[in-house]
Amino acid sequence: MRFARSKRGLRLKTVDSCFQDLKESRLVEETFTIDEVSEVLNGLQAVVHSEVESELINTAYTNVLLLRQLFSQAEKWYLKLQTDISELENRELLEQVAEFEKAEFTSSNKKPIIDNIKPKLAPLNEGGTAELLNKEILRLQEENEKLKSRLKTLETQATNALDEKSKLERALQDLQLDQGTQKDFIKTQDLSDLENTVAALKSEFQKTLNDQTENQKSLEENLATAKHDLLRVQEQLSMAEKELEKKFQQTAAYRNMKEILTKKNDQIKDLRKRLAKYEPED
Repeated sequence: MRFARSKRGLRLKTVDSCFQDLKESRLVEETFTIDEVSEVLNGLQAVVHSEVESELINTAYTNVLLLRQLFSQAEKWYLKLQTDISELENRELLEQVAEFEKAEFTSSNKKPIIDNIKPKLAPLNEGGTAELLNKEILRLQEENEKLKSRLKTLETQATNALDEKSKLERALQDLQLDQGTQKDFIKTQDLSDLENTVAALKSEFQKTLNDQTENQKSLEENLATAKHDLLRVQEQLSMAEKELEKKFQQTAAYRNMKEILTKKNDQIKDLRKRLAKYEPED
């Protein structure tokens, strides 16, 4: 309104200046013939016609640019806008706009009357698709918590398996060192029996180690499955979040839900970083 009012004032001053220039440049004599008056009026008509046409074209183009901005924003948020051209000629609404302009610009010290009668937006309807999205998000969050608990359990089992493997390897090394040390003190006839005993122990240890390796591989496969499940849940959460953004736009419920999802994603990223510390190197 301020922009349109300013432009309108400038154009009116331009039209006034056209008449003023005519008075100062042409109306210097006391009497005029009919032809002279017609010439003066025709010239004034051409100037005023040009100014008014220029203002109308500029106003139309300005409205197009303003609507283009609104349509671009609506397209970004997947909104469907509907217009009623007949409302542009609604005399009652036009009078309301005129009253608003009068109340807004009559006195800059007074609060506009429109603030007292401005209607408030009705609350969003939480039913239908929005309610289904909320339930789906809650379900995904519960599944996310279950996967996090399962991931912690698998992480603990993998850590215990690695510790057990390290202990068995150290025991084998100690046994080999003891065998080398005791070879100088045992008798020749007992050497064969000791070697057989060591071979049996090594065979048993190797079997145990193989079992531990298979168990570790199984745990690693479970960890990979858990990671895939987490990625799937993240993708579902992301899709649900985007769908919810389309429905809620910038409501308080939308912002709160987005903050919750962001925290959950950060927790998942932290768990993945912690899990990466315990993954065996290739």
